[in-house]
Amino acid sequence: MEFFNFHTHQFTNQSGILELVNQYPQEFDALIPFYSIGIHPWYIKEDQIDSDLKIIEEKLQTNNCLAIGECGLDKRIEIPLEQQIIVFEKQLALAEKYKKPVVIHCVAAFQEVIAIKKKLKISVPMIIHGFSKNSQIANQLIKSGLYVSFGKYLLKNPELKTVFQSIPNDRFFLETDTIEENIQQVYDVATQYKRITLKELQEIISSNYKDVFKQREI
Repeated sequence: MEFFNFHTHQFTNQSGILELVNQYPQEFDALIPFYSIGIHPWYIKEDQIDSDLKIIEEKLQTNNCLAIGECGLDKRIEIPLEQQIIVFEKQLALAEKYKKPVVIHCVAAFQEVIAIKKKLKISVPMIIHGFSKNSQIANQLIKSGLYVSFGKYLLKNPELKTVFQSIPNDRFFLETDTIEENIQQVYDVATQYKRITLKELQEIISSNYKDVFKQREI
């Protein structure tokens, strides 16, 4: 594994790249080798929650399912936050049961995520994907035991440079999510910002991968 793409919606099947592809329960693609699966807060459907959770639980018991998610909280959508929290907490319970990390979508609800982690005593790794906020929020997340993943905003927002530089090397991942740029381009920017070589960055990500996913490189 030369590159690890922590979160993507596009399976490119390139050699040397391990892609953690986001999957939805009702649109599952068995041809994707390694994936996360979860109920995104945008797509919560009251009459589908139980069936979605059943599918997620089935997949969590397989080796190809590396994580649950993306799931989480989003204060900028119409779905009531109370309902989002219920669905999020049910997925966190599954993550704990099957000892799988959690890919988190979080919009304007970082304090709520931190509080839920503490309340439920979540022990599995929780990773905020697509991080784009300031150092204060990043530090709060890391202090609370979470990880952060960078991608689109690292490429497009120069102000995120100092935030990324402040992140401890054992607490971050890199991703492409839905952008057209590839994971190598994200790695290139990360090496510039951290002032390290590509090999050093690859070793950092590889170490974080082993810590979070509790397995050797695939």
